[in-house]
Amino acid sequence: MASIVSGSSTLSSRAFPNKAKTHHHAFVKDRLSLNDPNLSQDEKAVETGHPRPFVGGNDSPENLPAQHDVDDLEAAARVTTRQPPFSVFSKRQKQYIVFLTAWASLFSTISANIYFPALNTLAIDLKVSNELINLTLTSYMIFQGLAPTIYGDLADMAGRRPAYIIGFIVYIGANLGLALQNSYAALFILRCLQSSGSSGTIAMGNGVVADIASSSERGIYMGIVISGPMLGMIIGPIVGGILAQFLGWRSIFWFLVIMAGVYIILFLVTFPETGRNIVWNGSIPPQGWNMSLLNYLASRKSKENDSLERTASQERDRAALANQRKLRWPNPLKTIHIVLEKDVGMVLFYNSIIYTAFYDITSSLPSLFKEIYGFNDLQIGLVFIPFGVGCMVAAVGSGKLMDFNYKRVAKAAGIAVDKKRGESMRHFPIEKARIQVILPFLYTGIVAVLCYGWALEKNPPLAVPLILQFVMGICLNGSFSVLSTLLIDLYPMSPATATAANNLVRCFMGAAGTAVIIQMINGMGRGWCFTFIAAVCFLTSPLLFAELKWGPKWREERRIRIEKHDEEKKAAQVTIDASDHSKDKVNSIDRNGE
Repeated sequence: MASIVSGSSTLSSRAFPNKAKTHHHAFVKDRLSLNDPNLSQDEKAVETGHPRPFVGGNDSPENLPAQHDVDDLEAAARVTTRQPPFSVFSKRQKQYIVFLTAWASLFSTISANIYFPALNTLAIDLKVSNELINLTLTSYMIFQGLAPTIYGDLADMAGRRPAYIIGFIVYIGANLGLALQNSYAALFILRCLQSSGSSGTIAMGNGVVADIASSSERGIYMGIVISGPMLGMIIGPIVGGILAQFLGWRSIFWFLVIMAGVYIILFLVTFPETGRNIVWNGSIPPQGWNMSLLNYLASRKSKENDSLERTASQERDRAALANQRKLRWPNPLKTIHIVLEKDVGMVLFYNSIIYTAFYDITSSLPSLFKEIYGFNDLQIGLVFIPFGVGCMVAAVGSGKLMDFNYKRVAKAAGIAVDKKRGESMRHFPIEKARIQVILPFLYTGIVAVLCYGWALEKNPPLAVPLILQFVMGICLNGSFSVLSTLLIDLYPMSPATATAANNLVRCFMGAAGTAVIIQMINGMGRGWCFTFIAAVCFLTSPLLFAELKWGPKWREERRIRIEKHDEEKKAAQVTIDASDHSKDKVNSIDRNGE
């Protein structure tokens, strides 16, 4: 296990002896003699079995860009001479990290969907109307959009591990309260806290993928992370129906407490810090509160066995990164700045339209299938399976398609793909690479939504809507996955905050859509209601072609603006430092004169 999650190639020379040498092999293969005067200190260190963390053209994080550039994964991967690997985590390590990340993301959707079968029972036990119980669904979705704006900024600033731990503490406490409460007021408040604790996991999960995977391999890992929430959609209603029917509604929340408890123990022991402003590409040991238990044990062993020179080097690297960042209270308004970026805002808006269509279908499913087929709560839970399976297929399949198309577009543009070190995104047509993948998913999904509405209008055999649900699950979720990945590609400097902006926009629009979908079906009829939803998705799809045409220009304008801002900050800091130095010199002269 230690070899999977030790989190840093410099934590122990015994943990990754071969990996460290591999990273530097190209630099030393033709110069085997340690007496070679052209052999650098890093290369000599590799030959002696004590490699130092390599971070760009100069081997010290003191030469890294400022805070904004440290978070910018494009700037982080850009070097002038010897380019280090984008991430030192091996493929096996990445798979394990992504597995735990996907598992964490599952909690947000399973907590929402596991609750559905118990709504009627809760209304009876707490002696409230169904309308009041449904408000707990709306409040959950609202906080599902708000909470990630705090967690996303916290994760981009202080690291992924602290943000995850805080979220799960809130989540476990909320579930304990929900299992024990006996009033509607407590249910309402604790559902808000439950959503606040779990909903940040999706934003942070996308940030973890951006930390460890370059753009050329990001698609498949994003697909795996997104499959976590999709799995929650599948098993949530089924587990909730079984628990509510045989053990009572309180057992739902006890189940979530146990599952979250098991996860957080595994997380605390094994999950390494991945934040690039904390551990760079994974080669710099994290500070105390960012360490997993395995990191801590490996760090102690490393201090006992490694040379004093290497230990001092690690401390300098860690201190340099620490000086680049400032701990502060998370700023949820940062998401607003992201929404106002022209290219990012366009992607967010259209992604929220697809998400609203997605949730309109799922939220109307229980009432429609009860009305048409007379299903009970458990049967309705089982009806979600085809939709959820389609979502799972889309999550993995769209990831592979994105990676395939990325390589194809790179080859056509004459750009070499380097999964290990990543490519500069400045001149890469990333909009083209992603949007080409979404178009078949999107338009097939729109046709499926149209057919679904008119099929339900005719009260068809059960197999018909189930097959259409499977198709919609593939196509709508495939579209959503591609746009979510594009969002990170467009705003890699703060991926968790960018995903939080995505959550904010889509959850608010989704909440509005789910609030009126039943009234729309009752007023317009099933066929015309879903025709309207399909028409909105189709008529707004030209936004993607606008992104394809003008997106690269807007992205370059943002890059220039950010670089100019950073240069002004550096110039201002130099002026302040010079002023302070002059004051110190004057004070020293005065003291000597006295």
